[in-house]
Amino acid sequence: MIIQVALTIVAIAPAHAQDAPKIAHERYLLPGGMEVVLVPDRTVPLVAVNLWVHVGSGDEVPGRSGFAHLFEHMMFQGGKHTGEDQHFPVLRKVGATGINGTTNSDRTNYFEQVPSHQLETALWLESDRVGWLLDLLNQKSLDNQREVVRNERRQRYDNVPYGKERFEMNRLLYPDGHPYRHLTIGLHEDLERASLEDVRGFFRKWYVPSNTTLCLAGDFDPKAVKKVVHKWFGSFPRLAKPAHTDVPMPVLTAAKSAVVPDPLAKLPRLHWAWHTPKTYAAGDAELDIAAHALGNAGTGRLYKRLVHQTQLAQSVSVHQASAQMSSTFHVTVDLRPGSDREKAMAIVADELARMTKEPIDERERNRAVVEVEAAFVWGLEGLNTRCEVLQGYNHYLGQTDWIAKDLQRYRGATPEAVRDTVARWLRPDAQAFVLTMPGPPPSAPAAPVNGGK
Repeated sequence: MIIQVALTIVAIAPAHAQDAPKIAHERYLLPGGMEVVLVPDRTVPLVAVNLWVHVGSGDEVPGRSGFAHLFEHMMFQGGKHTGEDQHFPVLRKVGATGINGTTNSDRTNYFEQVPSHQLETALWLESDRVGWLLDLLNQKSLDNQREVVRNERRQRYDNVPYGKERFEMNRLLYPDGHPYRHLTIGLHEDLERASLEDVRGFFRKWYVPSNTTLCLAGDFDPKAVKKVVHKWFGSFPRLAKPAHTDVPMPVLTAAKSAVVPDPLAKLPRLHWAWHTPKTYAAGDAELDIAAHALGNAGTGRLYKRLVHQTQLAQSVSVHQASAQMSSTFHVTVDLRPGSDREKAMAIVADELARMTKEPIDERERNRAVVEVEAAFVWGLEGLNTRCEVLQGYNHYLGQTDWIAKDLQRYRGATPEAVRDTVARWLRPDAQAFVLTMPGPPPSAPAAPVNGGK
């Protein structure tokens, strides 16, 4: 049974940022430096427990790709007092749901939702693996989770259609040594040579209290829950917060392209990408709106021309992939069998050029803004989502009360600003392009893939 959690927020009025939804919450620091965010909601007897560790694959060093994600898996092995492989069984026994963790280039998160009377059990489990994981860490658990991660790579990247092009696109976009060059899953060879001491060192550097944020959302009394949080986390020592490397956005001085033969792919795929401003920076929201105007199913310019009118494409996807150091903008087109590839590429080039010369119309802009707001507000219904929103603001901006400013980024984006942003960042000479061709490597040289020029 899915329990719907009511959200008490004020309604959104399209024109006024002061009418944005508000999440009542409190943020404070524990003696060891761990941040705590409390979001009380007594509507239903549930609490979301959400822990962010401010480390992602972008913090890895060359030769150690995949460590952040590997350690996400290691954390579910349990701590000294919980016992090996007991994290999931204990949580399931107390009725927890949504137990998981994820890693991206910028952060790692862990979360579950528990009945409110079992909150202390969840806090004990989180405390044990944050404070005493190394006491239980051994070669057997490392070998086990390393193979789990490598199998995950095989299943989701190596042996799926278009998996190869994801690695090739990153190779074109990022130079050797850049933190974003390797996908979060990591390289097999780096994972294979990871030693027990390597993993211990990663934990000691990044999994310190001052580099973590705990968010609780749901049915609790803030005054009482503070005592419980202090009981399980308050004695952690204050250790130096690790420094994060902030690498400037790479600059492509000329267009780059590659052809990827893929025996698992059934359709040719055209994939363009550009470097764009980092998340929440100027231009980030405008590019979200541009992506909607180009690729939204049914109404997007590229979608209408390629899928409906010419029927050259099976699907079209456009999105702004926002990230901490810098972002990327992607246009992906899967062609129908026998379609004219050059014609499809010319249409993409034409629509991108049109967006740099004339503003989108108000209907396109308004449609994008309404969909952004609607998705955002409906998402806040979930307790864990509320934690994720506040955690994201805290991680990227250093503050949590930012919903009104976030929505205003979109409400205040004019069609002219969208045009100017597209013209600045989505230039033909600054693009990376990957053509995926079904089947084995071609025997003859491929046709030019320089964006239709």
